[in-house]
Amino acid sequence: MKELEVRIIKIDPEEIRAKLTGLNAKNVKKEDQINRIYDFEDGRLLNNKGYARIRTVNDNLNNKTIHYMTVKKLLSQEKYKIMDENETEILDCNEGIAIFKALGLKLVQEIKKSRESYQYKNTLVEIDINDKSFCPFPYIEIETANEKELEEVVSLLGYTLEDTTSATIYEILQNEGAVKGL
Repeated sequence: MKELEVRIIKIDPEEIRAKLTGLNAKNVKKEDQINRIYDFEDGRLLNNKGYARIRTVNDNLNNKTIHYMTVKKLLSQEKYKIMDENETEILDCNEGIAIFKALGLKLVQEIKKSRESYQYKNTLVEIDINDKSFCPFPYIEIETANEKELEEVVSLLGYTLEDTTSATIYEILQNEGAVKGL
């Protein structure tokens, strides 16, 4: 599935929550995540702005734990970040890890974060607060398949497209002088 995605960094989570509530956006996720990023020994996935991931989600809205196996690849980074994403739920995190290892992938980084997601029309607005050792500031991701709706949401949240970035989180951290891990 292709998705359009932008980030707005250094946001005030309380202010964003209040604006989303005022827009009658529905809170669809409140979760704590462990994201395990995998790549080949030669780094070919990350070097090409892609990755393999095993995500463990502690879903605080539904009081359950879910595991996902995902592969993402950057298709374009011009105006928006456009990713090709293939994801499936897996029953056992350790089996997903074993599959990645059997394919020759190795664990590159483990990232913990809290994510709160809101649905507005067909757009997802995600407030991400990472472990400060990875990313020292909160940000939002706005994901949709519709360019006009993306622009509408950015505006409704009080920002302009100039406030957004299509950079990957690693590029953002590098630009902010906050690179950790990779």
